[in-house]
Amino acid sequence: MSDLPRKAVTRTAKLAALPLGFAGRATWGLGKRIGGKSAEIVGRELQQRTADQLFKVLGELKGGAMKFGQALSVFESALPEEVAGPYRAALTKLQEAAPPMPTRTVHSVLEERMGGTWREHFQEFEDKPAAAASIGQVHRAVWEDGREVAVKVQYPGAGEALLSDLNQLSRFARLLGPLVPGMDIKPLISELRDRVSEELDYDLEAQAQRAHAEEFADDPDVVVPHVVFQCDQVLVTEWMDGVPLAEVIADGTQEQRDSAGQLLTRFLFSGPARTGLLHADPHPGNFRLLPGEKGGWRLGVLDFGTVDRLPGGLPETIGESLRMTLEGEANAVYDLLCEEGFVKESVDLEPDAVLDYLLPIIEPAQVDEFTFTRGWMRSQAARVADPRSPAYQLGKRLNLPPSYLLIHRVTLSTIGVLCQLGATVRMRDELEEWMPGFAPGPDDEDADEGEFSAVVEEPAAEA
Repeated sequence: MSDLPRKAVTRTAKLAALPLGFAGRATWGLGKRIGGKSAEIVGRELQQRTADQLFKVLGELKGGAMKFGQALSVFESALPEEVAGPYRAALTKLQEAAPPMPTRTVHSVLEERMGGTWREHFQEFEDKPAAAASIGQVHRAVWEDGREVAVKVQYPGAGEALLSDLNQLSRFARLLGPLVPGMDIKPLISELRDRVSEELDYDLEAQAQRAHAEEFADDPDVVVPHVVFQCDQVLVTEWMDGVPLAEVIADGTQEQRDSAGQLLTRFLFSGPARTGLLHADPHPGNFRLLPGEKGGWRLGVLDFGTVDRLPGGLPETIGESLRMTLEGEANAVYDLLCEEGFVKESVDLEPDAVLDYLLPIIEPAQVDEFTFTRGWMRSQAARVADPRSPAYQLGKRLNLPPSYLLIHRVTLSTIGVLCQLGATVRMRDELEEWMPGFAPGPDDEDADEGEFSAVVEEPAAEA
């Protein structure tokens, strides 16, 4: 029997308590103000209580609720600071920790899947989990050959819990939407739901991790642990130390932040080109910063449960449209977007207006190096979320083809992490190196690098 709250009615009641809890705490806050406490103090207490409940409910449920919390946490940099502050700590907790599965449940899964002699595979096995995620938790151990390993054990009933939570969360999407202005929560939940079967399949995850580990085996910048053993509901990989990216975000040095940001950007764009796979779960809990062999840093990458399969690498259309946008070719960009389905046949837009919409979004690719900040992220979110804004009106008429949905989410999530880091990144270098269609061809009349800066303005410093 699983120790997860598996009954749909129980899980639904816990999730339903979230919006009800918001209303209850608002009433509590009004009473406090009547009693003489200042609105500012009450507001902070109110938000902290809400954040605490959010973590408690999502963390206890694990499953899709926690998965949603992890996905949401990378977008907190888009929130106004007075809202983001109290939620940041609670959402960050979801990336690195959650209430653990009882030891007896862990042992029963290992016995069922690896056999009654499962302990013989390990010289040591720590019952206390080292980390917990949405569908499983990780235990540190020593494999029979002496290697330190991470043992990921899937929660019993995880699939049922994932689907149940995500179905219920979709009903509350309108209530949860204000947490990330400018982002439609319902498609995010729908896309997470579509990935459930893949993420539950540790065989697929092992295949994806093996492909990355082999490709990056001697890479000076990226480290991927090798797979040691895999069976249904159990995945054993080499252990990897390092500083969790969440800790770098919280109190890392600027040098660490910049290095992590550059390496994360490099992995985002180089991974599909080198493996035909896009790591599609870029929240900070899945990355580590490790010392490089010759100084500097390397990026450790974990959790390959969600990947997008891109045999030809990232679509060339993305690189071409980025390059032509930077070059100010409004008509060519518009034609390409129409061809790929970003503009439906029934919609007629002004190419120059589309260019004006895109340029601020791709600001990091316009300059040699760009400093990602929460302020910049908030300004972009506000621009596309304000119904009075021309960008909002135009954005509503654009379409996101299904084949680009996961790429879009991964890119947005990675940018959210870069803004949390406050990293200065040479993004254009990585695009030129790894993005098909971005670098001008040898016969291109516009191959002069100066063309890229012809339409740029230096990014304004964060206020």
